[in-house]
Amino acid sequence: MYISGPVLQNIAATVPTPSSLVPAQTDLTFSKDFGCLPIPRRLRYDSDKPFYFGMLLNVSFGIGSTLVFANLYYCQPILIQLSASFHVTYDEVARIPTLVQAGFGIGLLFITPLGDMLRRRQLILLLVVCSTSLTIGLAITKNLVVFEIISFLIGLTSVAPQILMPLAADLAPPARRGSAISIVQSGLLLGILIARVLSGIVANFTSWRIVYCMSIGIQSIVLGGAYMLLPDYPVKNPDLSYLGIFHSMAKYVVTEPLVGQIILTNWAASACYTNWWVTLTFLLGGPPYNYSTMIIGLFGLVGMLAVIIVPFFGRLLDRLVPWWSAVVSTVFLLVFQGVQTGAGGINIAAVIISCFGLDMFRQMQAVSFSSLMFSISETARSRLNALMTISVFLGQITGTSVGSDVFVGYGWRANAALFMAMNVLQLSVLILRGPHCPRNRWFGYEGGFELWKMLPSKQSQLVASDDTENTGCGHLAVVCSEKGNVKGGAEELR
Repeated sequence: MYISGPVLQNIAATVPTPSSLVPAQTDLTFSKDFGCLPIPRRLRYDSDKPFYFGMLLNVSFGIGSTLVFANLYYCQPILIQLSASFHVTYDEVARIPTLVQAGFGIGLLFITPLGDMLRRRQLILLLVVCSTSLTIGLAITKNLVVFEIISFLIGLTSVAPQILMPLAADLAPPARRGSAISIVQSGLLLGILIARVLSGIVANFTSWRIVYCMSIGIQSIVLGGAYMLLPDYPVKNPDLSYLGIFHSMAKYVVTEPLVGQIILTNWAASACYTNWWVTLTFLLGGPPYNYSTMIIGLFGLVGMLAVIIVPFFGRLLDRLVPWWSAVVSTVFLLVFQGVQTGAGGINIAAVIISCFGLDMFRQMQAVSFSSLMFSISETARSRLNALMTISVFLGQITGTSVGSDVFVGYGWRANAALFMAMNVLQLSVLILRGPHCPRNRWFGYEGGFELWKMLPSKQSQLVASDDTENTGCGHLAVVCSEKGNVKGGAEELR
């Protein structure tokens, strides 16, 4: 049945709007950050003229993520120099990376969910200011305890990339969301690799303090770029309390099957990926290879190449149903882990092939998980991203501790076989639910096996020709199309 536009408007005016779809605030336009710093006019929010999220801004998000995320890893290659400078044992300075990661983990839990209740432009600017200021302390302090405290606080405030990721998902058109996420996600992994390379080279030819002076300059550039490029965006949940954030996060875990599925799979995937890079040094540094530290470091370039390639597949990820891309990526991860298990300690070609494949498909898998997670709720993407990143963090702890112990105690093949089994676990968890399984089902394949996403134009046609119940919802059906049905959108968690 066809209903004319004016009639639809009258119907929409009488239908109660779900709280999750109500505009976040009466006045969405702000002219100043922190009440005193003018926002460039072109970056101010305008509901009548949505901000254009082009490739240049998307790449800027990725570069910003790279340079901020690098804060967590500058310390790792310079621990020996830190030990000599502070006149302490290596065991004592070994606490520094742990403190940085502990601060980061706490920031993930207590700071990143704030993106759902605060203006994210202000939050990101504040975090970058804090991390930059704290880095000054690292560059000048001569006390190890002070250095450790500041390192913890830098980890705590270096969570801006985890706030940028949901913002990119909000700004990008639905048809480009997968490729937009892939660019920002690539920035995170590049940050890990670039930080280790830069820190090692700079410290080798100068001093470890110059590494942190470099970091201050880099973060200052990020701060200036964020001020000039980061668009303002309205608060999404103005009525949400801080304690309400954690209540809703816990509720998502126990009531949304997809959340639990992604958290478990992402934990196992992160453990496998972390184990690979931690034990690679042991493998290449011992027999039969006996490579130098310089040559081992060059394997990071192989990983960087694999990470850089993934965004070029962004359009394919945009078209594929995320479940399919996650399953395909996991299958390939299993294949390349099998190559490592079979010949990693025998033939260097197997190591190079595994290095490239594991980095590339882990990146594609992470993008698929993000797309799946962000599809659950438009108004809770920061909280959902926090849950997913916490699972990554826990996986890193598992991969580092378990992987090192197994490698040292039982050798490279036992280690590779164990984490091959972890890839089997990932695949097993993923196939419990099909690509179009309803949100409230823990198991099943209802909805078929459609490989490609529905085009937006086709979605509009289906909404226009839907039955009387859905037509009665008018514009709400269109807003909720990504969630599958109108009722699901109206009842989504706050």
